[in-house]
Amino acid sequence: MDLDMLNMFVIAGGTLAIPILAFVASFLLWPSALIRIYYWYWRRALGMQVRYANYDDYQFCYSYRGRPGYRPSILMLHGFSAHKDMWLSIVKFLPKNLHLVCVDMPGHEGTTRSDLDDYSISGQAKRIHQFVECIKLNRKPFHLVGTSMGGNVAGVYAAQYPEDICSLTLICPAGLPSTTDSKFIKQLRELQESRRIDRIPLIPSTPEEMADMLKLCSYVRFKVPQQILQGLVDVRIPHNEFYRKLFLEIADEKSRHSLHEHMSKIKAPTQVIWGKQDQVLDVSGASVLASAIPDCHVYILENCGHSVVVERPRKTANLILEFLALLHSIDNNKKQA
Repeated sequence: MDLDMLNMFVIAGGTLAIPILAFVASFLLWPSALIRIYYWYWRRALGMQVRYANYDDYQFCYSYRGRPGYRPSILMLHGFSAHKDMWLSIVKFLPKNLHLVCVDMPGHEGTTRSDLDDYSISGQAKRIHQFVECIKLNRKPFHLVGTSMGGNVAGVYAAQYPEDICSLTLICPAGLPSTTDSKFIKQLRELQESRRIDRIPLIPSTPEEMADMLKLCSYVRFKVPQQILQGLVDVRIPHNEFYRKLFLEIADEKSRHSLHEHMSKIKAPTQVIWGKQDQVLDVSGASVLASAIPDCHVYILENCGHSVVVERPRKTANLILEFLALLHSIDNNKKQA
């Protein structure tokens, strides 16, 4: 073989080996870094851009795609201890010409965290309203989506700021009393009785606890490598003290049933999506909302747990689009009548 040809193969092999070795090293030694790179890449691939908005000395971090148009913008509120990137699995199945906004909830990820802030559900709804005003999202009524804790906040927001909202999607929302205790609620009661409330199942500190949390939140059993579990824990541990404070705040009597207390004030057309096998918040909450909110459309997903956004992203995206299309059709018929 020609010496120049041999050198070319050596250089090519070395060039390929460097990123492969870097990936393997990251996977084994720094899995948390790999997780951050993964979200960065996915945001980039889906065209989501990260921006910051300031309200006085308070900073909101959010990602967005598209521009406001004739169709309503969509604002998405994530759940407890999550972040704006949890919506990427759904964004993948939404049209690129829709204006989407995913915000980090108060105290989460890139949004300001302050010991002086009010993290009750009403306090969070007030902060989200400040964010909406910052980016002028309410120039036209928008569609609001919230899941779990974010669903609780979304429902309260719709009740307190009805002029901002044209429609609402609640995915397994918190804030409702239930006639049937979920597995999570039973676990909390057992921990309270044994005075071990510091070990909240939704705040893992070890890979084993992370695996248990994933099993609790999902009906589908994901096979997650030990290194990735460790990376997920590493990302969360610096924030666990805040998560405990936040959890006690939203589980307090002031916030525990916030959605239930406000649901009769929700006037916007509302869609409720719930996983039938939800072990965190019992699916019976869907009927509670359906009986209180006029024009409420309920969809119960079979073989699905609490993490609807992760387990059934395509179905969830399609349900949201179908709901918006239905409302658009109804609105057109009213104008023609």
